[in-house]
Order: sequence, then structure tokens, then C-alpha cells
Amino acid sequence: MKTKLIDWPTFIGALILLLGVTIPLILYPVKGAEIVNLANDFMTGNFGVFYLLVGLAAFAFLIFVSFSKNGHVKLGNKDAEKEFGTFSWAAMLFAAGIGSSILYWGMIEWAYYYQGPPFAITPGSKDAISWASAYGIFHWGPIAWAIYTLPALPIAYFYYVRKKPVLKISEAVRPVLGRFVDGPIGVIIDVLFMFGLMGGAGTTLALGTPMIAEGVHDLTGIPITLGLKAGIMLVCTLIFAISAYSGLRKGIKILSDINLWLAIFVLVFIFVFGPTLFISETTLTSIGLIMDNFFKMATWLEPFGNLAGFTETGFPESWTIFYWAWWVVYAPFVGLFVARISRGRTIREMVLGTMIYGTLGCVLFFGIMGNFGLYLQLTGQLDVIGFMNQYGAPAAIIEILHQLPMADVMVALFTILAVLFLATTFDSSSYILAAVVQKEVQSEPIRWNRLFWAFTLCLLPLVLMFVGDLETLQTASIVAGFPVIFIMFLLAWSFMKASNTDIHESKNYEAPTIHINRRERLGRLREDKDVTKEDSTK
Repeated sequence: MKTKLIDWPTFIGALILLLGVTIPLILYPVKGAEIVNLANDFMTGNFGVFYLLVGLAAFAFLIFVSFSKNGHVKLGNKDAEKEFGTFSWAAMLFAAGIGSSILYWGMIEWAYYYQGPPFAITPGSKDAISWASAYGIFHWGPIAWAIYTLPALPIAYFYYVRKKPVLKISEAVRPVLGRFVDGPIGVIIDVLFMFGLMGGAGTTLALGTPMIAEGVHDLTGIPITLGLKAGIMLVCTLIFAISAYSGLRKGIKILSDINLWLAIFVLVFIFVFGPTLFISETTLTSIGLIMDNFFKMATWLEPFGNLAGFTETGFPESWTIFYWAWWVVYAPFVGLFVARISRGRTIREMVLGTMIYGTLGCVLFFGIMGNFGLYLQLTGQLDVIGFMNQYGAPAAIIEILHQLPMADVMVALFTILAVLFLATTFDSSSYILAAVVQKEVQSEPIRWNRLFWAFTLCLLPLVLMFVGDLETLQTASIVAGFPVIFIMFLLAWSFMKASNTDIHESKNYEAPTIHINRRERLGRLREDKDVTKEDSTK
């Protein structure tokens, strides 16, 4: 029976936690939101330093691993070919990691920084304009993708090198926690990860659905109602459910490829028919500004507050710390997915590829889309900020697109792209959720399991959308994801401990590959019954 493969404590525990949070929010939305927001303010206000340290530490650690002896380890057998080509691999990891949120924030995030800049800069000033263009790229840049990539190291190592057919966060920290991961501690680790991912999915829907609804309204005239948003959410669910059901090669890969090609077309169109020179110069200037102030931006916390004449802006808590917390919540999911699609690559290829391709994609979105909107604001062609403050960010995004040639076509393509981005994030999410609640995953998670989590990802946010508490679920997931900070440390420790041990033993035994050496060692220690049986036959 395939149900025997299901890890029922994790499966049921994740549902109980999610229902335990969402049902009170449905019954007592005002009080529930108040409590969750207080917890979030306390966490970001008092523990923001931990998030910033995690970001810097993850970035430094991955650079070290990439150029160390550990980076040469191949994920799979010595002669294993890459499961996916570079384009499809980059498309899948990018689509899984950013979703439709990149369309939302890439187009409009600069407007928030323009009005509320960092470092107590005067809003709307020349300095504010420079930072407005740069800060979005920084928040979605190398540190974000480093946080995403770190969990992929031990997960991919155990799955492809040590041949453990398990895609779980708990399994990846086994070298440190040992047999404790087989008990309640392991279940708690996996359940917290799943809750964070489902809450994160709710946020993606919270941002993507209104933006898609604005596009549909602009093209068809259909009023924006909860019914329209629910319909959009259900259509997206149907798309990613079919994709997840079809599996990696037939569903997720194809949808991600289409998504990336369409994204490239939209970006090239805006770049060519928009203010090309302004976009090029502003993007390059922003990159230089980030490189010149990288550590300042990565460590700024306003420690002096309002003391001694300093002005407290609340910028770090509202943006940098919130983003870092958000990446940490999503990191185990993206790490699991990146690990699953990286067979045949070396550790170095996986790490540098994820960080470089992910960062490059975000630079293009923020550089082209964001700076197009900024150009309209500065030239007076469209008061983007005034429009946004009056009608909301989704409406402002559509209005920016109307400044392009063939506006209706571009709005239609942009709306389709938002649907695809939403679907590609969710098909990856449901795939990974299904994998986490299975005791082992030889090739693909069970199909009914993938479908179950695909619809679960939609139905609970759908209910919360009707009571207006989708953002509260997002905040609750970030609060619950706080322990993931410490899990990230365990993941890094586990990878180094396991890989260093295997590299050392491979030299002692002169085994041709780490993989072969590991199977021999597992046989001697009688930890792998299959290997033991194979050795005894020989």
C-alpha cells in the first residue's frame, strides 16, 4: 500500500498546526490579528540582529563551501549526467524562489523607498531616488539567494551522495541531532517548515491575486470582487495541481520554461520600447551603489533610535529584517526543491548557479520594471506615487503598463505571466510538501499526495481571504518560522560534518568516489540494509 510511505505524524501535525492557527483567525479575526502582529513586532524589534547575521553568515559560508574541497563533490554517481539542462534548471529554481511577488515588488517597491527612504534621508530627494532604485535589488539579491541555497547543501548531499531517498529537513540535520530526528524533534522541525511554507504561499496569493484581478478588470471590465479573486485563485490552483500531478519533467519543467520565456519577452519589450538608456544607466548605478555599501545595508539596524538627535525611520524592521525573515521561512522549501533538481551537478555548480542566476533574474526585473516606473515618476509622465496612494499598488502597476506601446497586449501578457509565476511557485510547493510527508521518495512523491497539498495550499488561504486575514497568516508564518534560524545553523553544521567525514574516509580507503565509499561504510556499520545484503551476496 502506498499509504505506508506516508509519514503520518508529520502529515497530521502540519494540518493540525495550520488549522489551529487559521480557525481562531476566522472566528476571532480582529483579536487574532492583534496578537499575531504584536508577536511579529516583538520578534522583528528585538531579534532583528539574528536575521541579519543569518543572512551574512549564509552568504559567507556558501562562498567558502563553493571554493573548498567540499564544492567539488558531485551530486550523484561519478558518471551521472545532469538531470536538467541549465536553462530549465535555472527556470525552475527561479520560478520556485520568487513567484508572482517579483512582478509586484519589481514594479512598485521603489515607490515605497522614494516616500520612506533609509538612513533618515529626506523623502523625494536625490539621495532618496538613488536608494529607491537600489534597495529592491539588494533585498532580492545575493543574500536572499544565499539564504535559499543553504538548506539545499545537506539535503542534496544526503539524497544524491549518501543515497538516502528522503527529502526532509529533519533528515538533513541527522549528523548533528542523531536519532533524535526519528522522534518528536524531527516531526516538529518538519511541521514548522511546512507551516511556514503554507503561510508563505498565502502571502504570495495575497500579493498576486489582487494584481491579476486588476489585469482582468482592465482587460474585461469585470468588477474586482471577492468572487473574481476566488475564481482567479481556483484557476491558478487548477493549473499548478495539473502541473504537480504531472511531475517534474512533464509538468513543473515545462511550465517553468514557458514562464521564463514569457518573462524574458516582457522584460525585453519594456527595455526596448521604454527609456532604454535611463534603465541601463540607473540599473548599473544601483549595482555600484550596492557594491559600495553592501555591508552597511546588510547590517543597518538603527541602534540609537530617537536618542541624541537621531531619527528613527523603522526602515530596517519594515523592510530588511522582514525580507530576511521571509527568505528564512521559504528557505527550506526552495532548498529542498533546488536539491531535488540538481542531480549531476557539483556542490559548487549548485551553489553558485542558484545565487548567480537567482540574483541576475531579480536584477533584471527590478532594473527594468522598477526603473521604468521611476522614469515615469521623475519625468512627470505619470504620478505613480500619487496614483498608488489613491488607488493601491495593483492598480498603479497596471497603470504603469498602460504607458507602453500596445498597452492592452502588454497588460494581457503581464497578467498571464503573473498567473504562471503563481502556478510555478505553487506546483513546486505542493511537490515538496508531498515529499516531506513521505518516509522516502525514490523518484516522485505519490500523486494523490501531491494533489492533496496542491488544493490545501489554495483552500485555506481562500477561506482567510474572505475574512480579510490573509496578511495575518503571512505574519503568523514568519513568527512561527523564527526557530528556522537555528535550524539553518544545524543544516550548515550537518553538511560540513557529513561531507568532511566522507572526504576524509574516501582518502583513507582510496575509494574512487565519495558515493561508493559511503555505501561501503554504511554496509560495515549495518545502517543500510540493502547495502549490507548486497555486500553479503558478493
